[in-house]
Amino acid sequence: MRRVVSVGLLALLDDVVALTKVAAASLDDVAAQAGKAGSKAAGVVIDDAAVTPRYVVGFSPDRELPIVWRIARGSLINKLVFLLPAALLLSAFAPWAITPLLLLGGLYLAYEGAEKVYEMIVPHEAPAHETGAQAAPDAQVLEERRVSSAIKTDFILSAEIMAITLSSLDAGTVWSRAVVMALVAIGITVAVYGAVALIVKADDVGVALARRGSGVLAAIGRGLVRGMPVFLKALALLGTAAMVWVGGGIIVHSLAAYGLAGPEHGIHAAAVAAAGAVPALGGAVEWLVTAAGAGVIGLVVGFALIPLASKVLAPAWTAMTRLLPMRRKEA
Repeated sequence: MRRVVSVGLLALLDDVVALTKVAAASLDDVAAQAGKAGSKAAGVVIDDAAVTPRYVVGFSPDRELPIVWRIARGSLINKLVFLLPAALLLSAFAPWAITPLLLLGGLYLAYEGAEKVYEMIVPHEAPAHETGAQAAPDAQVLEERRVSSAIKTDFILSAEIMAITLSSLDAGTVWSRAVVMALVAIGITVAVYGAVALIVKADDVGVALARRGSGVLAAIGRGLVRGMPVFLKALALLGTAAMVWVGGGIIVHSLAAYGLAGPEHGIHAAAVAAAGAVPALGGAVEWLVTAAGAGVIGLVVGFALIPLASKVLAPAWTAMTRLLPMRRKEA
């Protein structure tokens, strides 16, 4: 009897060990897929981190971190409450829609990036309705507007992050994909808004060090105060570049999915040839050439979309928004 119990106990322990190994392998797979998906969304993440600090500019120092927290919370709600379920539903019932949605997002990013480049090359004045004499809103109203605008912008960028994440996942259960996407959403949000919080408070830290520190600490503080404006400009340029190369990359991959693989093959061939010419830096050179090729396509497509957006889409949107209130009044 004891021998039977011992054998049964050993078998049970073997089963537990086997289940533990399966669970550990599953966790490793989830972590690996989350890392892979997060790296593919890196360009959009850079853009997100570069865009957000501008929404905090102009507020008192004591409101900067609360504003960043409110935007971060809105970003998590965007990703986990709205976008994650929508992405899973699409993958389950309309997987064919993922590529066109990615393409639309790529077109939007290319347009936004090209529009920013156009503004740098040909500065133009703000529209008349923006420069007219209007009563300045109080701080609370301005904060609400900024936070709302930031969360809306984040929704578009988050949609791209979740779509890129979903498209990079291996086949698996709905729950495993949900866990991976949730991990990516939380990890990216913490990384982006943690970095934003550090950026917006860096000048305050610099002032404190310059005033209260001495020697090396004071020098670091002065360096932070002087360097942050330059850093923010560089970050804005990097964000614009990220918009262009990520948008162009999404467009190239989407076209390849529809059978137009020429641009993707051409960029890949150029990147491989460039990497072969510099073997010591092969990986870095291949990435740079790939990003540059995607960036060129993103700029070309983005510049082509500028007149379409300004002459057709914007007037149509304005007309529609004016028409809706009239219909509501008539109803």
